[in-house]
Amino acid sequence: MIVKTYRVAKTINADANTIWSLLTNSSKYPEWNGSVEKIEGDIVLGEKIKVYGKINPGQAFPVKVIELIPGEKMVWRGGMPLGLFKGIRTFTLVGEKKGPIEFCMSERFSGLMSPLIIPSIPDLTPSFERFAMDLKEKAEAAMV
Repeated sequence: MIVKTYRVAKTINADANTIWSLLTNSSKYPEWNGSVEKIEGDIVLGEKIKVYGKINPGQAFPVKVIELIPGEKMVWRGGMPLGLFKGIRTFTLVGEKKGPIEFCMSERFSGLMSPLIIPSIPDLTPSFERFAMDLKEKAEAAMV
């Protein structure tokens, strides 16, 4: 089985609540995030949302919010039934609540079908870098 992981980390000079409010307000993503076209649905524990990334314009990626610890951690899971292929995206905020905060986002692709699917996934590194930089800029601007 092939496993592929993408990861980005940025230090953000803002408080955890400001960063968290950006990460969990699905309707506002297009206003600050250059890597996401839009998100349909509400980012709430147990809810299914559809993420439209600019890396694949117009294509929806349905995911379920499987973990949500306010101000600390959020996990989205998507993929195929029976775990044949899955992607797990994890967002974490670490640091003092008033900041600075170490933001980390990772996505791990795995499953029995991964040898067939992973080679077709475009390099997500630039998209991850853009996501983290946009989050940093928006959160820090809100603190001024």
